[in-house]
Amino acid sequence: MTKVAAQLSISHPGFSTRAWRLAHGRSLVLGPRGHLKGIVNVTPDSFSDGGRFDDLEAAVKAAEAMVAEGASIIDIGGESTRPGADPVDAETEQARVLPVIAALAQRTDAVISVDTYRAETARRAVEAGAHVINDVWGLQRDPDMARTAAALGAGLCIMHTGRDRQKAEDVVEDQYLFLGRSLELARDAGVPDDAIVLDPGFGFAKDADENIELMARFAELHALGYPLVAGTSRKRFIGAVSGRDMDRRDIATASTTAMLRLEGAAIFRVHDVAANRDALAMADAVVARRLEGTAR
Repeated sequence: MTKVAAQLSISHPGFSTRAWRLAHGRSLVLGPRGHLKGIVNVTPDSFSDGGRFDDLEAAVKAAEAMVAEGASIIDIGGESTRPGADPVDAETEQARVLPVIAALAQRTDAVISVDTYRAETARRAVEAGAHVINDVWGLQRDPDMARTAAALGAGLCIMHTGRDRQKAEDVVEDQYLFLGRSLELARDAGVPDDAIVLDPGFGFAKDADENIELMARFAELHALGYPLVAGTSRKRFIGAVSGRDMDRRDIATASTTAMLRLEGAAIFRVHDVAANRDALAMADAVVARRLEGTAR
């Protein structure tokens, strides 16, 4: 290994060992290897799997299958976030996700994440057994979310979105602006730094060019100082590049998993765990070899 390559591997923050603090006394080691977060949408209208898991037993079996295929985390959502989806009220969302979370908490040791921007849903989900709150509005939709996450001691995934606001022209600058505000809210509420991971929100009010630019400049996001999540799975921009329909985008998704792992992403939110597990294993093998070289 060249001196320059060794220095890059040593200094790359995406590969540094960090413990992600979660609810219920749990933690997850991030850095040396990537983790897969399997998506289970308990909804009738999500863009990829809507209607497939809107039955309790179907959702639980799907989650268990994902864990068997290599997912460390299962993300349970009760409201579709696709553009144009009909909103649901809190009671409907909770009726969908809470039974699944409670069942999974009894049947698997996987980390359970609840995909919600509502503080009350987050509270009830963590009480039911969830370890992580995944807020697609970056703590900026429900003013009680940051305080709730802090009080619960939950892991917190803060996502960037461009929806319902004026974005900065530069995609990375917009990440810094939006996520900077989210991090300010988290700190003011008392959320500890080691409970936070950041998601740049691929596909959320971003066109194909913006998503590709964000992938190309992904390493710049490490300046924010937190582990990074990549949620590219089956997104529209992958279809624009690959020419594939939504249900045939898993190979292209897996390629983004490998590429973004080499850029230091820590967690990958995916629909097809098996395909992405293989891609991640190859990327992790390269990362491990680089890190071994720095120790020689």
